[in-house]
Amino acid sequence: MRRLFALLGLIVLAAGALAGRISAFGATITLSPTSGPPGTSVLVNGSGFLGRESVSISFDTTRVGSAVTDPLGHLSVTIKAPTTAMPGAHTVRAFGFASRRMAQAPFTVTGGGGGGGVDWPQFRYDQNRTGFQPNEITLSASNVPRLQLKWQAQLGMLVDYSSPAVVGGVVYIGSSDGTLWAFPASGCGQQICTTPLWHSTSLAQIVDSPAVANGFVYVGSQTNASDNSGKLDVFKASGCGQVTCAPLWQGNAGPQSILQSSPTVVGGRVYVGAFDGKLYVFDAAGCGQPLCQPLWTGATGDHIESSPTVSGGSVFVGSNDGNLYAFPAAGCGASTCQPLWKGPVGETIFDSSPAVANGTVYIGSVHHLSAFSAAGCGASTCQPLWQASNGADFVNGSPAVFGGRVYIGLETEVGVFNANGCGQPSCSPLWLDFGTGTQADVLSSPTVANGVVYAGKNNGDVLAWAAGPCGQFVCNEIWRFTTKDPIVSSSPTVVNGFVYIGGSNNLAPQSTAGRLYVFGL
Repeated sequence: MRRLFALLGLIVLAAGALAGRISAFGATITLSPTSGPPGTSVLVNGSGFLGRESVSISFDTTRVGSAVTDPLGHLSVTIKAPTTAMPGAHTVRAFGFASRRMAQAPFTVTGGGGGGGVDWPQFRYDQNRTGFQPNEITLSASNVPRLQLKWQAQLGMLVDYSSPAVVGGVVYIGSSDGTLWAFPASGCGQQICTTPLWHSTSLAQIVDSPAVANGFVYVGSQTNASDNSGKLDVFKASGCGQVTCAPLWQGNAGPQSILQSSPTVVGGRVYVGAFDGKLYVFDAAGCGQPLCQPLWTGATGDHIESSPTVSGGSVFVGSNDGNLYAFPAAGCGASTCQPLWKGPVGETIFDSSPAVANGTVYIGSVHHLSAFSAAGCGASTCQPLWQASNGADFVNGSPAVFGGRVYIGLETEVGVFNANGCGQPSCSPLWLDFGTGTQADVLSSPTVANGVVYAGKNNGDVLAWAAGPCGQFVCNEIWRFTTKDPIVSSSPTVVNGFVYIGGSNNLAPQSTAGRLYVFGL
């Protein structure tokens, strides 16, 4: 009997030990990284499971992977945060099928809803102004046809040329009545948002795009309706604690307006062109006074509507005199600097901004796309490496450069060219991206992100095409949305799974016709 009780005791102890192995020894997981935008690759390391058991990994309630543990109950597997995940706190769970053990760890999504993640700080995305956004992971050619209008912001008068900047969960854009607007990039929970985080005092006219750097927003303007002088206006990106904010300081940009020339901030300096034909360079920190004079200027032969581009120690800008200019980005030690070199294109350069990629500068003019060596040619005047056109078609907007190709507006289409030229002085397009429906000029500069090209059209359309060829010379769009605005000269900003673009609603009163349109899945 004593032996029987001892045996029963051993069985009870064994059962208790087994139960303790299942419930008392907890499993754990760690994540690396612990935050990121949708689609982020996440390494999951775990321990405390049974050896050689299958473990399921889920992101919230969505299964995203599985693994088999080693003999010691350890696992290591890489998963991806779902591309549809919204910003905020989420939970990654690991569940062992044999042990029934579960471990979990938090993961914070920082993109996908306009609440952080990747930023788009200035016109054409970065200081090289390539119009290529390399970090988009949510929108692709496979799902862009499902884009819908998610929300819109009501601004002042129509948006003409000004393109959105998205930084730190805030979207900034200017309207033609001279107002800079700041809205939450994720919207307000309504179809139409009418209350901004803040907006500027009236600056008479804004037709350029804001640049955001180091907690400040820079935008060019005309001073007021009676004074045509140009000003660089600087605000705190977070606003001023009031709905309406005056500039912290302004830069004196000469006797004529800053029009389509959008500022860029590089190396503690702000570069912007003005209609008086000069490139103006300011200290990005200001001068301690309400009105600051430029550190130096560089003169061209006519108006500047082109946005300056800083790359490789040079600042490039186009002029209405038909030349691309290269100035020393650091200045010359004097208040007025001569160009390092200039490149004639044979016709007027209007609002096209230089794009620099792989040692080549690309810029549009009336009828041509021109390519120059960014290093110059060792002389004061450099001829183009090659030029491209599509007959007598007008070339509009600024080029985008991606994957060995250049994309630019060609009258009513987007033309696609080989970025290396064609071995001849004059090149034709590889193909044309065509928008079906009514036809109008493509003044909007194309944007390329994750294999998709986006542009606006002056019939109210916002369109998207696959970035690659379609097997024909003319390729139709994969997505189109028609706004209530016949003028869409604003260029698309594609970031964190959303497309932002400026325009207007012609059915609204003129004073509130301006719109920021935001599209998402």
